[in-house]
Amino acid sequence: MDLEKQPQQPVAPAGPAPAGIRASDADRDRIADILREAMAEGRLTAEEHAERVDLVYRAKTVGELEPLVQDLPAQGGTSRLDASPYGYGPDAATGAAENLVAVFSSSTRRGRWRVGGRTNAFSLFGSVEIDLTEALFGQRLTVINATSIFGSVDIKVPENISLRGSGTGIFGNFEVDTLESTDPEAPVVVVNGYSVFGSVEAKPKRGKLIANLHQQLRKHLGH
Repeated sequence: MDLEKQPQQPVAPAGPAPAGIRASDADRDRIADILREAMAEGRLTAEEHAERVDLVYRAKTVGELEPLVQDLPAQGGTSRLDASPYGYGPDAATGAAENLVAVFSSSTRRGRWRVGGRTNAFSLFGSVEIDLTEALFGQRLTVINATSIFGSVDIKVPENISLRGSGTGIFGNFEVDTLESTDPEAPVVVVNGYSVFGSVEAKPKRGKLIANLHQQLRKHLGH
């Protein structure tokens, strides 16, 4: 057969993945990020968020994922407010995650530090302490994924930010003291995860206010 005389077949343009295509880990993570941000914005309750996230990681195909966010704006969508809270930066949790790991040991993050968009805390027969009361937030939304197995993850935040969370305790304790700041532009910290024979706790630290810390910083810099 003379291949040179065969007519070339047109190539179909690439389009969105068909609904029946098997979902990848990246597909699931993308949907989970949209749900996490929706909860941080108050569009979903903690219960609704937990229910949908469970369905995300059970989904086998792309078609099963999309209905879970049909009633939510996409990340970076135009329906979100354009405010830059406290002049810190974008609303979304961006950048590489910081990892705090304690295996038969302890790990602590406290003091004056610039907190990133994502922090992963893992404790196995150990303890992790995250103190955000003097932290400088680089964005409005900060997500902490906490896992405790026969250990503890303890998170402290200023009293005047918004604190939300969703998680499970299996023969253990998962406790997030929900806060809603009176300032709609205040930073939002979302704590997700689970504990097995351990504890994950996120609470405000009495007397610590983010505005006071900023005033002290300006004074220190001579402004």
